[in-house]
Amino acid sequence: MRYVKPLSLFQDVLMAHTKKKGRLLGLDVGDKYVGLAVSDSSNKIASPLSVLLRKKTNIDLMATDLQSLVSEFSLLGFVVGCPLDRFRSTNPDAVQMKVFIDELSKTGKLEGVCYTYWEETFTSKNVELLLQPLTLHPVAAKTIMDKFAAMGILQGYLDYANKKQRSESSE
Repeated sequence: MRYVKPLSLFQDVLMAHTKKKGRLLGLDVGDKYVGLAVSDSSNKIASPLSVLLRKKTNIDLMATDLQSLVSEFSLLGFVVGCPLDRFRSTNPDAVQMKVFIDELSKTGKLEGVCYTYWEETFTSKNVELLLQPLTLHPVAAKTIMDKFAAMGILQGYLDYANKKQRSESSE
């Protein structure tokens, strides 16, 4: 895995579109779960996908699961939610999330997959507020919250990148 700047990832996907279809995977990395969302083939709409259980002992298994998703969905890159504090600097959760990405990279199973970070502040909180009126089992609510938070992260990235792409092509 290699890090690329946010717009570089989208430009890589657009260039790859001329050769083959490529999609993006959004990740909401938490203490216990990693929520996943996938873009459509035109990279305009994000949809919730699933949740992976996160433990220090299963990083190799998680890398294998992500490797399978790369093949199944023709993924070209990951958009990883990164929390910032109110002063727009990284916080301890961001450091923990970056350690997770480093551990995934060290498995060697995701070679050739690019990733970038995208601001994720309040994505989980927004989903939590939407789920509040529903009567859900706590485990079900948590897994729904994680994959919908990943969708919010990915959709925010797609909206920004598509808007930036349109404005650059109209100049």
